[in-house]
Amino acid sequence: MRHAWIGLVAAGVLLGGLLGADPVAGSGRWQRRRAKPSALKPEPAGEEEPMPVIDPALLGEEEDELKRRTCISIQEQAFILNKQPTYKGCVLKIGKGEEAVEHKIEGLLFGFYAPNAIFDDLNPETRDRWKYRDGPWDAERNTRNFIDALPYWRRSGADTFTVNLQGVSPEGAGVQTQPWVNSAYTREGRLRADYMDRLESILEYADEHYMVVILALFDHGQDQRVWDERSVLRAVDAVVDWLLERRYTNVLIDAANACNHRQYDHEILTEDRVHEVVERIQDRSAEKLDSPAGRLLVGASVGALALPPYELLKVADFVLLQGNGVNDPGRIRRLVGHTRERMGSRPKPMLFNADDGADFTADETNLMAAALECAGWALQDYRRQDEGFYQGLDTPPADWSTNSLRKCRYLEALARLTRHGPPYRSRIVREAMKQEKR
Repeated sequence: MRHAWIGLVAAGVLLGGLLGADPVAGSGRWQRRRAKPSALKPEPAGEEEPMPVIDPALLGEEEDELKRRTCISIQEQAFILNKQPTYKGCVLKIGKGEEAVEHKIEGLLFGFYAPNAIFDDLNPETRDRWKYRDGPWDAERNTRNFIDALPYWRRSGADTFTVNLQGVSPEGAGVQTQPWVNSAYTREGRLRADYMDRLESILEYADEHYMVVILALFDHGQDQRVWDERSVLRAVDAVVDWLLERRYTNVLIDAANACNHRQYDHEILTEDRVHEVVERIQDRSAEKLDSPAGRLLVGASVGALALPPYELLKVADFVLLQGNGVNDPGRIRRLVGHTRERMGSRPKPMLFNADDGADFTADETNLMAAALECAGWALQDYRRQDEGFYQGLDTPPADWSTNSLRKCRYLEALARLTRHGPPYRSRIVREAMKQEKR
């Protein structure tokens, strides 16, 4: 291993002028305390502009032990965080007095949807769409702002969030064509070093602060950026190896975001075949991770209030549902019930990892409906038409902080549910509350 490390440094020195960065630190912009530096080589010239990619041949096992602080595992229908069920002892009381009924919420995950936390646009013709008010679009600034905002979410009970290696549409749902290029993979399925450096900085922070990251590998708006099925599988293998090399135990894999979406170009990422990707990840990571399962935990999300396909439910370690566009909490409860019936005698933990039901002043909310049915929940908050910079999370440039009533109301509800501290109310939120009262 030490000979390989010497070779890596030497290769980095030779490539330093090409990459414009510290040859040992990948892009040179993220200072990582414990993680192994990225192994880089120039991508072969083609239709795309050459850029640094990660060379699997230069990856190897570390000799020194890398101790992780956060380990997520599963026990029956519960998520276990560092050998304890999440939100241990927390219950949700419905009713008053002797008629009150207690519902356990321990073992669930709650958080928010942040698929564009490592977003970039490699298309120069559309890149200016995401410029900041004070300057051009900056992918590293976006990720840095995201990490800076995480403590505000964590303090009010959020213990998970979703990041996507291909993001989601920055212009909202229903977009038919996506001319922007936002993918952590080259067309051949290699990993782009700059994307993975940004992801690594997020995973490192999450590990240090006991947070679970749901890592989505593909999105139906960008999967066509990878050439063919062989390239898709090469990308899957590369991500698995990258995670194993860094020994992350706080990551849950979403093989394909909303795998039932009709816009997917590659059949293997659709609901009919995504279980093949799930099994591939499980097999490739088996007995290679220091966790109770000994491997990565994998599922695939299903959107539009659809039931997960049977083949996926058979092999997935957990169930990822999505409740976008649903204003009736009763439909959330019914979906959980129907999904549980479909699982039969093999119950698994469930989580709505994306739901835009954001009316937290109602008597019953999508959040509460999911919790009552023993399913986790995460807020998807996109910027609506005519809303300003402080609104939303999905829409770059994003304000990842809690500087909106919608985000603040969610965290207030989550804090009450999970017995955490109330969210920080910024000046912007306080002013919005005053206007609301008027």
